[in-house]
Amino acid sequence: MTTAGIRVASLNHSYGSDAHKVHALSDIDLAIDQGQFVALLGSSGCGKTTLLDILSGLTPMQNGQVTLAGSHPEAGRQDVARMFSRDALLPWRSAAGNIDFALATREPDPDIRRARIDELLVSVGLEQFRDAYPSQLSQGMRQRVALARTFSLRSPFVLLDEPFGALDALTKITLQNLLIELWSGASGTTVVLVTHDIGEAVALADRVIVMSARPGRIAADITVGLERPRDVRQLQESRDYHELVSQLWHELDS
Repeated sequence: MTTAGIRVASLNHSYGSDAHKVHALSDIDLAIDQGQFVALLGSSGCGKTTLLDILSGLTPMQNGQVTLAGSHPEAGRQDVARMFSRDALLPWRSAAGNIDFALATREPDPDIRRARIDELLVSVGLEQFRDAYPSQLSQGMRQRVALARTFSLRSPFVLLDEPFGALDALTKITLQNLLIELWSGASGTTVVLVTHDIGEAVALADRVIVMSARPGRIAADITVGLERPRDVRQLQESRDYHELVSQLWHELDS
């Protein structure tokens, strides 16, 4: 069996002491091939972020096996990039400076970094805001910078925790399309997206992993057969899209 991609076997995780133990994850088995875009979908508290934290190496494994490209998760791995639900930009750095802060951990040449940053700022439509600070940017613009920072690393694994949850509907669609473009341009990149937005999961992912209420279990593994490239706005008028959304509502409600 190939060691590429992500492999999770018999994963269990709990929080707290024996007297007040909370079972977050129960018997998770999951295989994600290299280059797939997978969404983890479920209600709040079902263990989605816990699973992402374990994949990131931010939360140590307790029971089970987890590998990314054949190696166990570890914080600071050079082949993993993580984006949180808030932009987490450094307020004292400009848009370009925030991207450079991450990129400098991978690329020592400042000229190469500068060219890569300029390219990404154009990709996210912020080339005119290169020197702007987070306080001068809207929430949607800050999330664009955060996306550019995440993809600047060119990591084989990109882990996203509800990156658009705090945005209005129109801004969310714009950034969902931007994420599709960035992922499409990063050949072979595996994306795991945590979301509670059914429409977002269907619009973006190749597969949707539906997780049950706590303790989180895999309740369904749904293949999204929508053709790529996708436009999230156009999908709103697609019968196939809405049928998948309806199917996932049923899975969550069962």
